[in-house]
Amino acid sequence: MLRLRKILLLDYLYVGITVLVLLISIIRLSIPINSNYNESSTSFIGIITKIIIKDDKVTLYVNNKETVIATYYDSRCNYKLGDKVKVLGEFKLPSTNTSDYLFDYRKYLRNRRIFYLIDVASIKKIKSNSNIYYYLKQKLIDSLDYNPYLFTFILGDKSYLDSNIKRSYQSNGISHLFCISGMHTALLISIISKLLKKFKLNENNLFVITTIILIIYLFLVGLSPSILRAVLFYIIFSINRINCFYIKPTNLFFLVLSISLLVNPYYIYDVGYLYSYSISFALIKMLGFLQTNKYFKTLFKTSILSLLISLPITLYNFYEINILSIIYNLIFIPIISLIIFPLSLLVVIIKPLIPIYNLLIKIVENLSLLLSKISFGKLLFKRLPITIYIIYFIIIIIYLYKPKRLVLLILLFLLTIHLFIPYFDSNYLKIIDVGQGDSSLIHYNHKNILIDTGGITSYYKKTDGIVFNNTLNPLLKSSGIKKINYLILTHGDFDHMGEAINIVENYKVDKVIFNCGDYNYLEKELIKVLDKKNIKYYTCINELNISNNKLYFLQTIDFNDENDNSNVIYTELNGYKFMFMGDASTKTEEEIIKEYDLPKIDVLKVGHHGSRTSSSKEFINTIKPKYSIISVGKDNKFKHPNKEALDNLKNSKIYRTDRDGSIVIKVKNNELKIETYES
Repeated sequence: MLRLRKILLLDYLYVGITVLVLLISIIRLSIPINSNYNESSTSFIGIITKIIIKDDKVTLYVNNKETVIATYYDSRCNYKLGDKVKVLGEFKLPSTNTSDYLFDYRKYLRNRRIFYLIDVASIKKIKSNSNIYYYLKQKLIDSLDYNPYLFTFILGDKSYLDSNIKRSYQSNGISHLFCISGMHTALLISIISKLLKKFKLNENNLFVITTIILIIYLFLVGLSPSILRAVLFYIIFSINRINCFYIKPTNLFFLVLSISLLVNPYYIYDVGYLYSYSISFALIKMLGFLQTNKYFKTLFKTSILSLLISLPITLYNFYEINILSIIYNLIFIPIISLIIFPLSLLVVIIKPLIPIYNLLIKIVENLSLLLSKISFGKLLFKRLPITIYIIYFIIIIIYLYKPKRLVLLILLFLLTIHLFIPYFDSNYLKIIDVGQGDSSLIHYNHKNILIDTGGITSYYKKTDGIVFNNTLNPLLKSSGIKKINYLILTHGDFDHMGEAINIVENYKVDKVIFNCGDYNYLEKELIKVLDKKNIKYYTCINELNISNNKLYFLQTIDFNDENDNSNVIYTELNGYKFMFMGDASTKTEEEIIKEYDLPKIDVLKVGHHGSRTSSSKEFINTIKPKYSIISVGKDNKFKHPNKEALDNLKNSKIYRTDRDGSIVIKVKNNELKIETYES
């Protein structure tokens, strides 16, 4: 036993184990895993392992050696966990990102070994559940009444949280409080221990029973990375304490890290996992620094340390840090840890407490939404190669081992350079893939011009922000863009300006340009916001001066049709000629040909997504575009682009967002360079 203790005290043992496990994990991750199905498959038989019911959408995770996600629309779900079902439907690959740094759903699911989605045509139950594990899990789920926060704090499942609320938590730097962590597990362990102590159990028996309960709970919630970490910490640290091994906390941390990666190496791709382990390591390493007799002083130090150690992860994934999160954590940590989480455990048993619980949750949500609107303290960093973030992490680790001011000054110096890198960006034009819609970003002489915003057509109702949240916002942030100097709206159709209000609400916008003609409903709604925020806007202008360049607006006739009234924009960038057509029709093209002596165009942003009502043969033969870019949604219901339009454009090189993703145009050494995301 004495010899064992001596071996367990060797620091190199744990470093060696961790390095070995990391190498094994890299090998395991490099082994390709292929699906047994393909896009021509039509049926799948398996066991339901997870059910998500949100609004009228039912999502079933069905497993049979591999998992597929089956979705259908209904107001109710007649299935339970563990039921064996046969699903008929269309197999589809998950969507992938079509621009740098956007969320890649396909990669996200592949890292969880899920390859296909099924649009359900029919589903039939073959056999009801007879598995005790699924029976218990279903009972636990049923007891939560699909309350989003009970799912979050009991099951570690944030699927039911409102997306806008989740974004506010992330923006405020408090999203970690809504993951089950050591803090939550410690409270759960404390409750279990107090109950078991009434049976006068000794320490060993108390540990064994508590461990069994925690392991059952761990499996019931599906081996969530954060819960696995918390449970492993309890088990390993307790074994160390009970047996008086005196192993250093940092070495125990390496042991827990190694076990978790042996369980599932794909955890390394999980942002929550990275946050959880990096912050835990920092807290263990700086335990002496954190220990004080005052609760809020300790909390303040913990918040600063957590912000510091998680900095590379936050900047790499979300491009933004909020300095005020240190203060926000002082507010939210006591509320969540001392009130909300304990109450979450209590309301599962005492249902009459639900109204009080929901009221407290509403207060937390509204406070978070209010604080997220404060722009002060938010610093935006352009996305850079991953090596930069590794360097940041190395510097921070050095500081944890040798906390000297010089190390922090070096980190601060590098971050300052990083912060100002966007000011040195060269000029570029990006045609953004927003699906069946239009949006183009011009970055010219440190000015940002956004032409249209895209938007999912929804019968002229206010957009739900899908395009903004999934595409525009992360794309602008990852480019380090904080301000839109000019927001130009070619016309008032939803697929061109549906996200305009979200842009204005979330970014500093200097000026907005409308097309000619009367304002429609969408434009009037936007103008209300512009007036409220004192943002200047103009209608039916002829030209726009930008630094030493001009944008010319060629369509100034007031037609009766919104598409005919589309702004048509001509400009020269670094000596190359560009034209943006909006949804201009052949009628508009005819008028422009009559009015102007048009030059040959280097890059044409094709009108109306390649519709047959635009890009007439006469117009295309007049401007003779060298490159034609069509912004169009994949498999769109309008069948855009039209064959006739493609035939008219055949003498130019055609790029399409449905095939090429977002398209970036730069001028390097006086030569036009076009890069596509798919290239």
